[in-house]
Amino acid sequence: MTQPAVSKPVILTVDDDPGVSRSVARDLRRRYGQDHRIVRAESGADALEALRELTLRGEPVAAILADYRMPGMNGIEFLEQAMDVVPHARRALLTAYADTDAAIQAINVVDVDHYLLKPWDPPEEKLYPVVDALVETWRAVGQRPVDEIRVVGHRWSAESFAARDFLARNSVPYRWYSCDEGEGARLLDAAGASTDDLPVVITTDGTALRAPSDAEIAAACGLTVDPVADFYDLIVIGGGPAGLGSAVYGASEGLRTVLVERQATGGQAGQSSRIENYLGFPDGVSGAQLTDRARRQAAKFGAEVLTARDVVALEARGSARVVRFGDGTEIAAHAVVLATGVAYRSLDAPGVAELTGRGVFYGSAATEAPACAGEDVYIVGGANSAGQAAVFFSKHAATVTVLVRGPNLEASMSHYLIKQLDAIENVHVRTGTEVAEACGDGHLERLVLSDRNSGEKETVGAGAMFVFIGAAPRTEWLDGVVVRDARGFVPTGPDLLSGGSPPPGWTLDRDPYHLESSVPGVFVAGDVRSESVKRVASAVGEGAMAVTLVHRYLAEQ
Repeated sequence: MTQPAVSKPVILTVDDDPGVSRSVARDLRRRYGQDHRIVRAESGADALEALRELTLRGEPVAAILADYRMPGMNGIEFLEQAMDVVPHARRALLTAYADTDAAIQAINVVDVDHYLLKPWDPPEEKLYPVVDALVETWRAVGQRPVDEIRVVGHRWSAESFAARDFLARNSVPYRWYSCDEGEGARLLDAAGASTDDLPVVITTDGTALRAPSDAEIAAACGLTVDPVADFYDLIVIGGGPAGLGSAVYGASEGLRTVLVERQATGGQAGQSSRIENYLGFPDGVSGAQLTDRARRQAAKFGAEVLTARDVVALEARGSARVVRFGDGTEIAAHAVVLATGVAYRSLDAPGVAELTGRGVFYGSAATEAPACAGEDVYIVGGANSAGQAAVFFSKHAATVTVLVRGPNLEASMSHYLIKQLDAIENVHVRTGTEVAEACGDGHLERLVLSDRNSGEKETVGAGAMFVFIGAAPRTEWLDGVVVRDARGFVPTGPDLLSGGSPPPGWTLDRDPYHLESSVPGVFVAGDVRSESVKRVASAVGEGAMAVTLVHRYLAEQ
């Protein structure tokens, strides 16, 4: 029997200038013509019609390159509509140098993967690397039918939110059903469950998990939770930018590497809606995209990534460094990198703890964005993470109010974010203000705000509150093993020396390396390190540097 021909993935280019359109198509055919079909259009309307025909014929569209300045329908307007037709296609915007600022502002609204400046001669340097990245991402994500996990829960259940947030942050496709609606109730009945069992997570094979833990969800949806070996060259604890950097460099340099993450790779950075000052991404990159690329990169080099494993102890046994999990099991390695990052501090105000997960959230909690439509949202905090969240939720909420304890944002937020917030009509900043109380019947409904200068209080309606305050290292599990400072951060290298002498218990003839803790062979990278620079790029750099020092340490053994 003759097998049906498999359609080549399409790369679509649209430009209203016929000469430029032909030039783009020619350059693309030269590089991609063997494995892809190149389709070109000279207007947004023609391109949309072509996309509809391709969809009807079942031909996959891998990437779209659209000119920004076109009459009738500019590139941003076209891409907004194209996303509805081919949502999985990767997107790039073609701009002239004079249009760069406008294009970047529009990119913040439309999730474009890259933008390209015209002309791009030579294409080998300026065009092909961008299209390579688009095609690679499309292949990784694809548009294959995805078997979705189903989650039945309640809108104001903290446990239901935690399950959805865990799946979303680990890039596991799922569909949400409210137990108050017909289909959700039907699924509960079919599973023999009740509202006392929420959330109920139904896996692709039909197994119903009642109020499952993160580890149970991870195992059921195919995430790796158990190590394949007992001993490694390098154990990386923490899956934020620093930990992912260590895993990539460790595995790529031949070290048998395992990364252990308590919840989801990416850490706080993975929750950022858009990081715009990360080197090499001039149009910005979401934390989720950056995390996904780093995770795939680590896996490509052979690093294991364990999810939903809580590390509770670290021990030095001779030359081995032993890590113990919450379930009592252990793994060991020659060296360890601590990259556990920091957690947002709890907001200490009446009602907040009771309503956490029920309208009060720590971090960006992007899964809540659709529910914020038409609501008044409050962001607590004045650092970059708070600013990025305000920009993100401004696209969904009626109003977004940033509450800052200090007199201004300049001391804690990057200038580019302050300018963005100033330009968004439904974003407001209230300085010298703190939350005195959170109120509501089963979920957040009101906030009591206090003016720090006058003490005057005001009650406002609130649909949601997202908290971004302070940084807590959560390193209590290292107590008695690794030296920590008064705030719980881990000092390294020269910071451990007292009067030129190494820390108590130091057994080597040399001083600790720059990123080495008080335990030889245990290195520290990223935000958990005392006096570190709290930036994604510096965390990645420290993760890479830690691996270099691991090699030095191993050479001594």
